[in-house]
Amino acid sequence: MKKLTKADINQEVFDLYDDYAHNKIERRQFMEKLSLYAVGGITIPSLLSFMMPNYIDSILVKPNDPRIQSDYITYTSPKGGGDIKGLLSKPTDSKEKLPGIIVVHENRGLNPYIEDVGRRAALEGFITLAPDALSPLGGYPGNDDEGRAMQRERDRYEMLEDFIAAYEYLISRDDCNGKVGVVGFCFGGWIANMMAVKVPSLSAAVPFYGGQPSNEEAAMISAPLMLQYAGLDERVNAGWPAYEKVLKENNIEHVAYFYPEVNHGFHNNTTPRYDEAAAKLAWERTIKFFKDKLK
Repeated sequence: MKKLTKADINQEVFDLYDDYAHNKIERRQFMEKLSLYAVGGITIPSLLSFMMPNYIDSILVKPNDPRIQSDYITYTSPKGGGDIKGLLSKPTDSKEKLPGIIVVHENRGLNPYIEDVGRRAALEGFITLAPDALSPLGGYPGNDDEGRAMQRERDRYEMLEDFIAAYEYLISRDDCNGKVGVVGFCFGGWIANMMAVKVPSLSAAVPFYGGQPSNEEAAMISAPLMLQYAGLDERVNAGWPAYEKVLKENNIEHVAYFYPEVNHGFHNNTTPRYDEAAAKLAWERTIKFFKDKLK
């Protein structure tokens, strides 16, 4: 059986996976609908295997990379889930105080991809903290299906408090220069938007394909924004015109990028939704933005 590539997969399969990954359909429905695309030698198991994340072969910065120090810490979120575990990473050879970045996971907890993003950002000269909002439930369980189910058990505004507490923890550290931004993906993109609403002293926010705040909330933003959107992501993009209108009316500093012909999740290099060119460009823009705003 030949190895599948993105060219073999109908766009409807990516849309179907998006519905499944965002809890719009159950696994049984996902499998039933997936069977409609198992044609021409493509089997359901091969489709399923292709669509699921491959963490083992996708890590770009290993946990033991000598260029960084990367260890788990625990901080307190009094308005959220209590004791929250997070991965703290920073350059090994740093002798000065560093700007900080909160890295916010998707709707499935602190998985290996998000930990890797935290380490990637640390290599760029930042101290990063990637919290696990599943900490009150025992933490990321080791697979995304269970992680999604666990995250549905928590209130998203309570989880927002966990990431605000991460900001407070990071900004208070002696090795932080007092400037902290946030980058988030999917659910984490919504968190990044909402931290810009709720944290007046936030220095910058970069939501990747994140849900937008309400108009009233958006008008409260003072942090500079860089918004990253996937061109094929109709679900999230539908909220952009209203958001853009409020940002412009209130003279809120922002720049938005739409990457054509790529799917929601295009930055996540563990699944076939990944688009290397768009992901590389979006990440370069993100790092430059943080270096400009957090210095």
